[in-house]
Amino acid sequence: MELKEKAVQLLKNFKGDNYVFGIGKLDEIGRIANQYGKSALVISNNTYLSLVVNKVMDSLNKHGVKLAGEKIVPDAKPNCPREDVYRIESYILHFQPDCIIAVGGGSTLDSAKAANVLASLGKYSPEIESYFGTGLVSKALEKTGGKLWPLIAIQTAASSGSHLTKYSNVTDPIIGQKKLIVDEAIIPNKALFDYQVTTSMPSALTIDGALDGIAHCLEVFEGISEKNYELAKEIALTAIELVIKNCRSVLDNPHNIEAREAIGLATDLGGYAIMVGGTNGAHLTSFSLVDISSHGRACAIMNPYYTVFFAPAIEQKLRLIGKIYKKAGFIKTNLDNLVGRDLGIAVAEGMISFSKSINYPTTLSELPGFTEKHIERALVAAKNPQLDMKLKNMPVPLNASLVDEYMRPILEAAKTGDFSIIKNIL
Repeated sequence: MELKEKAVQLLKNFKGDNYVFGIGKLDEIGRIANQYGKSALVISNNTYLSLVVNKVMDSLNKHGVKLAGEKIVPDAKPNCPREDVYRIESYILHFQPDCIIAVGGGSTLDSAKAANVLASLGKYSPEIESYFGTGLVSKALEKTGGKLWPLIAIQTAASSGSHLTKYSNVTDPIIGQKKLIVDEAIIPNKALFDYQVTTSMPSALTIDGALDGIAHCLEVFEGISEKNYELAKEIALTAIELVIKNCRSVLDNPHNIEAREAIGLATDLGGYAIMVGGTNGAHLTSFSLVDISSHGRACAIMNPYYTVFFAPAIEQKLRLIGKIYKKAGFIKTNLDNLVGRDLGIAVAEGMISFSKSINYPTTLSELPGFTEKHIERALVAAKNPQLDMKLKNMPVPLNASLVDEYMRPILEAAKTGDFSIIKNIL
């Protein structure tokens, strides 16, 4: 089966009728929203997304759905600052819509998820801090008997997969640290992604998103249990190959709809991947780099270095991943002759070669504003119990007592590109 066909089938198996995706699908939003009532709170950036928002409004009007509050609610800034979550919560409470429609990329969708939680569960706790971690929203809903507003997510950027998942990343900009809500309850009720709208997105944003898609699939596959191995393998290998084969085409021609569709399918599979398994090291580190890097860029930089650390525990998986990079010409070495750490280094070098081919940074030192304080911040964050799931998801699990001994060398290696600094446990 051709890669795109395989991706479409996987996504249909994943979301069924709750997800509308493809080319020219934006007009279906009115029909979807009408299922929930006659008023919708629309959250979006009405400047650079004005053409998309106008099409959304036309479709809503056609299907008899009015704009709650008679205005578009401004979306969240990059990395979903917590003050934007509280602001959007106030709009939900004031306008009392029949449903919420969030139009945008990962930060917009994450802010809508988190604001929905606060608006729905304010009597339980009005503080967003109460919901960081795994399953805490569901516990609050069960205790209070409450329910969330119906949420429809319209994705506009091939990136985080937030429109399909149980995750909401929220940043405290004062300390420069991102935290995570993980809960099945916050999955959008319906989702829509018209891949054609991504042709208006800057190429750099698309590449950041595409590399985030690789990070989702790579990290999940590297750490997946035997129970979900076959499904994770199919998702991850399909998505990674789609990205590697199409990134250059998007850079060369941002209006290449075939390449845009391929990247969109791949990042959607990234969303599927993180519902099958969990991300780990690179994502954990990225949460401490929010002031100097996009999320996808931070993950792309870190993944080769974590791969070297994990290598002795994931040889079979690395051979499959490495095969894709070798087929694309980014690995010259015969992987069959390598084992353990040496195999990990060869695959990591292939990842870095791919990143360099699209003029992408491969070390932390290349990020403007990077300092040693970012390494220290990342080490402190790794010991935070609210982010403990990332340590446990690693193919070589760590706990807080091992972070300084083993994670610090990974971060130091990523600073300079020197794999020799990394220490392996196995």
